[in-house]
Amino acid sequence: MWAVIGGSGFEKFEDFKTIEELPRETPFGETSLGFKKMELEGQELLFIPRHGTDHDRLPSEVNYRANIFALKNAGATKLLTFSAVGSLQDQYAPGDLVVPTQFIDRTKGVRRSSFCGDGIVGHVSLAEPVSKAFVKRLSQLAGDFEFKTHFEKTLVVMEGPQFSTKAESHMYRSWGADIVGMTSHPEFALAREAGLAFMNCCFVTDYDCWKEDIPHVTVEQVIQVMKKNNKKAYAVAKAMLFSKDADVNEASEVENGLKHALMSRPEQMTGVQKAWVKILTR
Repeated sequence: MWAVIGGSGFEKFEDFKTIEELPRETPFGETSLGFKKMELEGQELLFIPRHGTDHDRLPSEVNYRANIFALKNAGATKLLTFSAVGSLQDQYAPGDLVVPTQFIDRTKGVRRSSFCGDGIVGHVSLAEPVSKAFVKRLSQLAGDFEFKTHFEKTLVVMEGPQFSTKAESHMYRSWGADIVGMTSHPEFALAREAGLAFMNCCFVTDYDCWKEDIPHVTVEQVIQVMKKNNKKAYAVAKAMLFSKDADVNEASEVENGLKHALMSRPEQMTGVQKAWVKILTR
């Protein structure tokens, strides 16, 4: 089953019809408000607005572990996420879609980035955290969209909620990064641990603060562009959800997730831990 996580500006898509509100409680706390089973033209999917229905959670207040666990527990095998980001390069303009396949984590450690811990040890590979099948298929479909698309890029994930300083923005550019955002980590890492095939679709809202010939990013500017990006994100979601590509439909990362990455033995785990490990590794 497909799951979709919507970020800033993507808290809802008008053509997603609610089937039922789903339980928010997990072994890792509550999901963001608005966890639902939904339907799009006869196809069921799971949906979570990352920051909550009313956008009441900062990037570092999102319970990423609860969100990913709840999706996995409800039957998700494939995860498509949407984010608003700043551009670090001239060629990625506001309104463009950028699909990163690599991430640089610049968050500050307040976010729980693994299901492991508290006596459970496991190490998954994040060398290639994004589904190659998803990226390949979306790149094939890109010609059908009325906006520019860019693939195989690098996203820097900063803590927020403040935007970058000039020094930080220029540093990210010197690293060869393409876009900057506040939420993709630890989402992509937890998706890998949970064995979910994953792709992050990022829509540019601004040029951060490195570009001197235009005003620096403001919330007002971001909101204006986000409204236009919502329909674009819906077009991407629909194209992927109804893809007939066999590699996409069969995509899974279970074998690369915690299933084969746990070092802890079952006898070391509590009953509660055994229960959620069984769900994440199925």
